[in-house]
Amino acid sequence: MGHQSVGHQLPSSLDADAAQSVAATLRALANPSRLRILATLQAGPATVGDLMVALDIEQSAVSHQLKLLRDQGFVAAERHGRHIEYRLYDNHVGELIEQALSHAEHVRLGSVERQPATPRSG
Repeated sequence: MGHQSVGHQLPSSLDADAAQSVAATLRALANPSRLRILATLQAGPATVGDLMVALDIEQSAVSHQLKLLRDQGFVAAERHGRHIEYRLYDNHVGELIEQALSHAEHVRLGSVERQPATPRSG
């Protein structure tokens, strides 16, 4: 089972293994369909059929993305009779999405105020 976040700070350096692990996590999030699935699951557990309807994505695509998300530890599955219900693995997943959305919005709003970089004269 997942665990609660305890307010970790970014280390001043990352070793190669940690960097590889973080990069794999971020690659898993770097797909609009997977992000939409995770955002939908933040509202609560759902079946493949529920996700198909909510996101207007074909069954094969939903199933494929869920497999990738399960392999990366973002979602967990529980069988209920003939149906499998998917949910976020733990609260870290929701926090990652919320932080990414917050950052994207911050950058989007800041882009209006940003000036293009001027080349330095050497």
